[in-house]
Amino acid sequence: MRYIDELEIKGKRVFIRVDFNVPMDDSGAITDDRRIRVVLPTINYCLDHGAKVILASHLGRPKGKSEPRLSLAPVARRLSRLLGKEVMFAPDCVGEEVEKIVNSMREQDVVLLENLRFHEGEEKNDESFGKKLASLCDIYINDAFATSHRVHASNVAITKFVKEKGAGFLMRNELEYFRKAMESPVRPFIAVIGGVKVSDKIKVLENLSDKVDKFIIGGFISLTFIKAMGYNIGNVEIEEEYVSIASKFMKKMKEKRIKFYLPVDYVIAQRMEPSAETKIVTFQEIPDGWTPFDVGPATTSLFSEALQNGKTIIWNGPMGAFEIDAFSRGTFAMVQFIANCHALTIVGGGDTDVAFQKVGQFANVSYISTGGGAFLELLQGKTLPAIKALEE
Repeated sequence: MRYIDELEIKGKRVFIRVDFNVPMDDSGAITDDRRIRVVLPTINYCLDHGAKVILASHLGRPKGKSEPRLSLAPVARRLSRLLGKEVMFAPDCVGEEVEKIVNSMREQDVVLLENLRFHEGEEKNDESFGKKLASLCDIYINDAFATSHRVHASNVAITKFVKEKGAGFLMRNELEYFRKAMESPVRPFIAVIGGVKVSDKIKVLENLSDKVDKFIIGGFISLTFIKAMGYNIGNVEIEEEYVSIASKFMKKMKEKRIKFYLPVDYVIAQRMEPSAETKIVTFQEIPDGWTPFDVGPATTSLFSEALQNGKTIIWNGPMGAFEIDAFSRGTFAMVQFIANCHALTIVGGGDTDVAFQKVGQFANVSYISTGGGAFLELLQGKTLPAIKALEE
């Protein structure tokens, strides 16, 4: 796979697949522009080297139909401010009008195409739609790591019809940090895994079991392991078919002498509401009718001790329902511990990303991945379709 700085782009029409799927409020104002900012190095490199820049992204889930509320027009305005120059906005992403705009571009011009998902062909990876997108450019660059696990026209089909292709700087950062952690980690290597569904994470655990020195498990997925040990987990619906898998996995970790940390206490409540009564109980004493919504204070102390000597730390998935203050302590404590570790620290997953922002520790971690699902699939050992499409 080649990268943008290995291609001759001067005077060329460079189509960059970006991820501008930014959050917006009810009035259409962008509430967080980080996904725009992280691709500025790639865009500015193109401008500095005299390219004609064509940007394409999706926004939301319009399901193949045009929805004004999911237009990328506000993104074009924000990008204009960030670049300090006019960004033209195309009313569609294919068609005669778009072709006219692209054909009239001069060096250092920037145009943002309308939402790719306004066309059914995007999510269907339709080759004819990919060919239309490809006709707009001389060079294709993918800098949308967060969508790399999707088989869509703008990151797979289009590559069949463009002779020169490569990845942007954001994609390079994502892959290089991941490889640094997975292929040649400084040890001890610790994986912190949380979240809700154990089915999403069991393949991650299995893939990492040959690589890590310690596992730290939190969130709802820890309850599957607690049940596998024979304890009551209260009013929690878990994927029962994974209880025996969890039991076998813990046995395997014991045989391989990989340290496997589970919560020793939980914050429980009868409902997930800010006003709900809460209690702190040990993992052996979760009563019927109550639900564990966060790890408890003894667990945060245990996990902090386990992290102390870590030299490479990967974290995916929160420790609890941190959106509610009463159930946020475990996740926020973990943010503080990891932010202050003298280690290579890599965080992935949208919820975990949000936790770092809320605590104000965004700058104190080595790398925060922009991809939730894509990062998770890399942790599972999968090859991402968009990456494979770029490999020559």
